[in-house]
Amino acid sequence: MSNRSISQPAANTYSVVDLVAAALEGRIRIPEFQRPLRWQWEDVRRLFDSIVKGYPIGNLLLWKRLAPAAQLRLGGLCIDAKQFEEGWWVVDGQQRLISLANALSEEGARDSRFSLSYDLRKQTFVHPNQGDEGHIVPLLTLFDLQRLIRWFTKDHPEASEMLDEASRITRAIREYKIPAYLVDQDDEAVLRDIFDRMNSYGKRLSKAEIFSALHPVEGADVEPFSHFQRIAESIHGEQRFGIIDDDTVIKALLARRGADVYRDVRIEFAPERTRYPRDFEGESPTDANREGKLALSRAVRFLQEDACIPHFSFLPYRYLLVVLTRFFAHFPEPEPRNRVLLRRWFWRAALIGPSVFDGNWGNAMRTLSMRIMAGDETGSVQRLLHAPITNSLCLPKLTDFRPHWAEGRIALAALWALNPRSPLTGEAYECQQLADVIGYDSTLRTVALRILRSEPQNHRYWAANRILVLEDEDIRETVENTLITSPLWLTGKTQTSFLDSHALDVGLIQTLKKGDKISFLEGRQRRIEQVVREFIGRMAESDLEDTPPLASFDLDDEEEERDDALA
Repeated sequence: MSNRSISQPAANTYSVVDLVAAALEGRIRIPEFQRPLRWQWEDVRRLFDSIVKGYPIGNLLLWKRLAPAAQLRLGGLCIDAKQFEEGWWVVDGQQRLISLANALSEEGARDSRFSLSYDLRKQTFVHPNQGDEGHIVPLLTLFDLQRLIRWFTKDHPEASEMLDEASRITRAIREYKIPAYLVDQDDEAVLRDIFDRMNSYGKRLSKAEIFSALHPVEGADVEPFSHFQRIAESIHGEQRFGIIDDDTVIKALLARRGADVYRDVRIEFAPERTRYPRDFEGESPTDANREGKLALSRAVRFLQEDACIPHFSFLPYRYLLVVLTRFFAHFPEPEPRNRVLLRRWFWRAALIGPSVFDGNWGNAMRTLSMRIMAGDETGSVQRLLHAPITNSLCLPKLTDFRPHWAEGRIALAALWALNPRSPLTGEAYECQQLADVIGYDSTLRTVALRILRSEPQNHRYWAANRILVLEDEDIRETVENTLITSPLWLTGKTQTSFLDSHALDVGLIQTLKKGDKISFLEGRQRRIEQVVREFIGRMAESDLEDTPPLASFDLDDEEEERDDALA
């Protein structure tokens, strides 16, 4: 179809009563290409809370066309629908319309997703049968004025002083108007095109943006969404760790206050949030962000000083930083022994990856975060070390090396731990130089350079062809030549130190000079494998017992037991 223009959609407003009636009689239809119903009880509660407060809940977009007789399923509703010459096919607004129809009908309200009551004292929607029924009214009763009168006069006359509040809610729901556009056109291709565009325009706000917008900090500028970027920049400025992305920062800050980082951030600081306790209650958004930044900073320092992760770009999995932030929020200065065990856990978890958590890093992050409990430092560390984290570790695959993959980052961390030296000066690189070269890019492509410009067949993705170099642009194109021309300073111990720092030796350089690329790569690959194996051995220490700190054992009780036995 070359021309998909349509006539201007008709703009109307419909009351909740009209829309529910249209749904129950079968006029409202859901096209087969619509997404499945995703809303849960909390989404439905927020919808009705917005309605009674008079908040806008968005426009509807309806497609006016023939709707044949059919058996319909709308949420918890089964509808035997007749044919409508002008049915309303939902292009935008499915979740809202299905929620309204179900929550405000007898059959639909039996589904727990749509079952609501209203607490007249607290003036909020709640789950049915919460507390004293004398002030909690079912939503279906509120929606029907006759029912409401009987509820007060016959069933709960003692609640008559709250009749005005109930009547207000009834009017607010029944009289609420929802804008709707009706498109009149027969071509279903147009319908699909509109649906695609409705779901493609613009860019959804990230969780960090929603959090910043709803919970601004004191002194925030007119760009609240930049707050998490400022946290990342502050940590980078202090510790030269690189720029942590907004999503990791928000998850780290949320993990500090509660293990489930996928909770609804919209109610994070709501005073009425009693069913979802936090680890640090009573905080303001400003306090939470300040303390969260400190915990994240401590986690970064641990990575740099204990776990040999010099920069964010070397981090195998970002969710591990989130878990560490939760730990250091509760235990800012852990016991030295626990710090050692935490390093072991980090590297074991990095090597195992999220595959043992159903292949989902979100599950991994939530499961591991839940093992960290306030006031139990040693227990938290021991729980982190429990299955599925195990001592059975595999080396990263070095024949399929990509700097942006977790396995590639692990290998590069091992190479960085060799304290690589400059091929131009022979001096060991500093973390400051690493941060400067990587800059704000947060990837290793600018420092993990290829030695050979073109690899032999079947050796294209070998780790052996990568070397950490932090020089300017000139050397990036001539790494191979730089190695084989042997600068004047490359003699004796200096030469050995340089070659060792890059998993090289004199024999490999001679092989490279001869042009035997395959032998060079195979020889260096063996050296890198040994380097990575030794590095993992030092970091994960999988052959050692994970005994907790001595202070965690109650030796007095043990001595008493021995005395009792002797007596």
